[in-house]
Amino acid sequence: IEKINGNHVTIGEEDYLNFCSNNYLGLAGHPQVIEKAAEALKTFGFGAGASRLICGNTILHEELERKIAQFKNRQAAIVFPTGYMANLGAITSLVDENDTVIIDRLNHASIIDAGRLSKAKLQVYKHCDMQSLKSVLQRSEKFRRRLIVTDSVFSMDGDLAPLPEIVPLAKEFDAMTMIDDAHATGVIGKSGRGSEEHFNIPGKIDIVMGTLSKALGSLGGFVAGDQRLIDYLRNKARSFIYTTALPPAACAAAMSAIEIIEADLGLLHQLKHNISLYHSLVHTPGSLSPIIPIMIGDAKKTMDLSQKLFAKGIFLSGIRPPTVPEGESRLRLTVSAIHSKEEIEFLVSVLRSYC
Repeated sequence: IEKINGNHVTIGEEDYLNFCSNNYLGLAGHPQVIEKAAEALKTFGFGAGASRLICGNTILHEELERKIAQFKNRQAAIVFPTGYMANLGAITSLVDENDTVIIDRLNHASIIDAGRLSKAKLQVYKHCDMQSLKSVLQRSEKFRRRLIVTDSVFSMDGDLAPLPEIVPLAKEFDAMTMIDDAHATGVIGKSGRGSEEHFNIPGKIDIVMGTLSKALGSLGGFVAGDQRLIDYLRNKARSFIYTTALPPAACAAAMSAIEIIEADLGLLHQLKHNISLYHSLVHTPGSLSPIIPIMIGDAKKTMDLSQKLFAKGIFLSGIRPPTVPEGESRLRLTVSAIHSKEEIEFLVSVLRSYC
């Protein structure tokens, strides 16, 4: 990519319509976000210069953490340079070889890797299958701690974890709960605050992780929870302690994005409208998530279709193993708030010519 202009990208001096970005609300290019990031750049420079616990901690990092905590209805939050590092830091800090991490089969790779690195017993339940989860919990009484971790919105399928069913199961078996709200933050819920808001279960999840790099259009990851948890992670999470702090300009951009979402729900409503428009055009059941998998199955056929779309001016990446299981290759379509009706209709017309 040589240039980005909203939902258009320039590649090889040609213009392409981008339908595979996680910039769901278009905030990465929002004038207010750019302005706030530029102001921070002039004040702080680009790099933070050190880890947070040496001299990389700026007022913008702390303001962002307070803003995230308020946005997620939690006592406190801690910011990591990436979402991947947030999952690694939180999970490896909370469990060890005496414990078990229980995860959905389709969880993000960072959750899987964190579970492995923690040295806890990693156990997998069938995707969104509560009987399977209950069976795992029933045979896990020997462990000191049980930590259930799930994506709230699954990054390759776009479906939602059944959190209202997970919470009482966790309580029954005295297990901790953690959600990866990366693809829900800014997108799911009546005001974009995520999956807890959508399911009307405020404060029921013990640990809420998320990213600043999807709908918020910036960079970084976070964990939100009670003050004791966040204080613990600040002194224990190796992926927080031993890495350079997030650039201050990225903090300013993320704060500005949250402020835009809080002040005006127009972008969120437009996103929901565009998701509904796509489903109405292709006559498929509606969904809440902007992540829409177009299942192909065969990896080669998937990549061939991606190339055919590219030749028509549509940038829509194919997803193949090992990101998805064998036989489940797909196009991972994402609709954004800044796609126009005409652009979505054009995409559908091209897809129909090949599918």
